Amino acid sequence: MSPARQLAPDAAGLGLRRSLLGPLRAADPGSYDFLETAPENWIGVGGELGDQLHELSARCPLVCHGLSLSVGGPAPLDETFLAKVRRFMDDHRVAIYSEHLSACGDSRGQLYDLLPLPFTEEAVRHVSARIRRTQDLLGQRIAVENISYYAAPFQAMPEIDFINAVLDESGCDLLLDVNNIVVNATNHGYDASGFLRALAGERIAYVHVAGHYDEAEDLKVDTHGAAVSDPVWDLLAEAYRVHGPKPTLLERDFNFPPFVELLDELGTVRRHLGAARRDDRRAA
Repeated sequence: MSPARQLAPDAAGLGLRRSLLGPLRAADPGSYDFLETAPENWIGVGGELGDQLHELSARCPLVCHGLSLSVGGPAPLDETFLAKVRRFMDDHRVAIYSEHLSACGDSRGQLYDLLPLPFTEEAVRHVSARIRRTQDLLGQRIAVENISYYAAPFQAMPEIDFINAVLDESGCDLLLDVNNIVVNATNHGYDASGFLRALAGERIAYVHVAGHYDEAEDLKVDTHGAAVSDPVWDLLAEAYRVHGPKPTLLERDFNFPPFVELLDELGTVRRHLGAARRDDRRAA
């Protein structure tokens, strides 16, 4: 079996959506460095679509970003699903599997939404044990994403302390979503820069940037359906200054612009990464 394909620190990637299969396959080599896909959308897919996925994963590294594991939920982990994920990752030489630090269902089924967890010691122990089991089943460390949320069920500790406690107790990595920090900092009244700086940079597996919707001056809605805003670009640049360049994915889930505009936005990611690499070299 061939080894998984690792991401370079200055890699810039796009989300793989079926509506983008044509443009992604037709794009010039080097237009993007990696692709991210939800394994739920591709496990068991064969025929022409399956062939196209294999064509793309042979061209560049693929990372998996799960949607339905409910790593913080009350129902037993779906170990059958995780066995399928492991086979999918082996088949496509996937180096990274990430999930959301959230719940999305219970024993009665999926809610198809990301629900925040209570920021408590009990929740830290619960989700960390489930992450460790997931890592055992996949045979590798996973990454969890800091999610956006609009109401928290209970907060016995700040969000940043909850995330860092989960990283410490579970031994997992972090998928750093910069847009989610901006959204949460606005909606819940905390300092985005301070939150960013309090994270463990050495645990960041890769980074997400995305667009959001400004409902009001003090209310942002995480949509992934718009261009990345200036506050998110600014915080991304700060993330590189504080934690160093990291592989970065541009998320877009709907309201797709012409593909050339997505590549232009990805070019902005590359420019920020390039500036961070130059700063690293000067510091050395």
